[in-house]
Amino acid sequence: MSRTLRASLLGCACLTAAAMPAARAQSPGPALRVDVAADRHPISPDIYGMNDNPWDPGLGHELQVPVSRWGGDATTRYNWQVDASNAGGDWFFMAGGGDKAFTPGGGADAFVSKVKGVGGKALLTIPVIDYINSVPKNRWDCSFPVSLFGPQKDHNPYVHPIVNGQRTDAGNGQRPDGSNIVLTKDQILRVHIPNTPAHQRAWLRHLIGRFGTAAHGGVTIYQMDNEPGGWANTHRDVHPDAPTYPEIVDKTLPYARMVKQADPTAQVDGPGDFGWAVYKGDPAKTGGLWNAEYYLKRFRDASRQAGRRLLDYFDEHYYPVGQAGQSDAVRLESTRSLWDPTYVEKDWIGQYGGAIRLIPRMHEWVNGYYPGTKLAITEYNWNLGGPQTVTDALVEADVLGIFGRERLDLATMWGPPRPDQPAAYAFRLYRNYDGRGGKYGSIWVRSASADQGRLAVYGAQRRSDGALTLMVINKTGDDLTAPLTLSHFTPAAQAQVSRYSGTNLKAIVPQPAQPVTAAGFTATYPANSITLVVIPKE
Repeated sequence: MSRTLRASLLGCACLTAAAMPAARAQSPGPALRVDVAADRHPISPDIYGMNDNPWDPGLGHELQVPVSRWGGDATTRYNWQVDASNAGGDWFFMAGGGDKAFTPGGGADAFVSKVKGVGGKALLTIPVIDYINSVPKNRWDCSFPVSLFGPQKDHNPYVHPIVNGQRTDAGNGQRPDGSNIVLTKDQILRVHIPNTPAHQRAWLRHLIGRFGTAAHGGVTIYQMDNEPGGWANTHRDVHPDAPTYPEIVDKTLPYARMVKQADPTAQVDGPGDFGWAVYKGDPAKTGGLWNAEYYLKRFRDASRQAGRRLLDYFDEHYYPVGQAGQSDAVRLESTRSLWDPTYVEKDWIGQYGGAIRLIPRMHEWVNGYYPGTKLAITEYNWNLGGPQTVTDALVEADVLGIFGRERLDLATMWGPPRPDQPAAYAFRLYRNYDGRGGKYGSIWVRSASADQGRLAVYGAQRRSDGALTLMVINKTGDDLTAPLTLSHFTPAAQAQVSRYSGTNLKAIVPQPAQPVTAAGFTATYPANSITLVVIPKE
């Protein structure tokens, strides 16, 4: 690590008088309670993962990103043989790419090498949709060329593919009146090939040949497509009708069986779908079950028949109401949708479905329909495209604390931060707060606040040295002075303190040592701050 980066991480241990911020209001904070003997359970390191769209290699090394996902809409139609996909409705159904040359599987191979380079696990998406792209990475084409389908409502202003020797525009697949163009099978096959388990098995053989099996350093997890409930939107050129969950499961199971046959040590993740309406679906079409329950039940039944587990991770994507454009207060509050049975989001989901309490609900689905399946959220983000502020760090630190408390097994953030953005510092507080590999604990312990909406606390004990680590998040604009009661832990006399706040968005700043007694301590937590308290064991 460079001296410049280390200085950026550690900052200054104190503020000079000239640099002191203007005085803020101080208020009594809610009481915090930590019982090191209660509610103990392991925290999965895989909750600190990221999607590769992309994460910065330097940040990846710094954080030792534990798991990374090759996913997103384009992976639904990725063809490893031509190393290219179709962008679907995300970008004018563009097929192929502009590279001068390509290597079969080259993009995915580079991803796996990158993940292995930081010691992480690779999670790679396997298409299960009917058709995948056939246009190689060294040329462009599209599903709806204007030369074949006539004028359309919109077209790609930048790339103009050559179709049948003619330069043309790539349309959006909608006629000028807004109606959708529906392709025939022959028209689909102009830029696609049928997808089959045999085609994907050849890809796995390629990956295993290069990297080994999952047990020997290869791809660890294979995700069964990406958000299949949305095929009729993003991928309407090849799947214009909304799929039912019976159809999705029927298409998925052969690929899950193929993965387990090709690499019995690999794990399968699915469905990786998105949104309350898709979690629930139409129970009349799934035997009275929600889509999520139906998916688990079908995999349980198929696994019993196969004599082996075919689904290792039950995975859903989640983007809350508290996105860019919402107030900081709403964004901070909306993390409650991950767990709180009393919190109802302020949008149509809340009006329609009531409290989401996503992770406890996922536990209930798994316990009821396929016990032993691990839980994953392989896409989430609380600020897609918004300005970068201290709120991003507060929210991300809160989310990571919730993931650990609620026993999530795997999470990968969509749109990971750049090294200098606030959310990156939230990850650093958990993964490398001191620039020397210092980490938050790996065993959850009971920790609660009298008002988590103002001052949240997440406690965990480190296996390596027995130290108690406390992540305290002040979500208010006031400095809060709060007592913390400590039980069943014999602390050293002083705790180490590190802090990230709006006063310095480019550094985690070491603080003066905090005196601690067996009963606990009282401390002041500055407005809009994250404080990590590390209490050594006596």
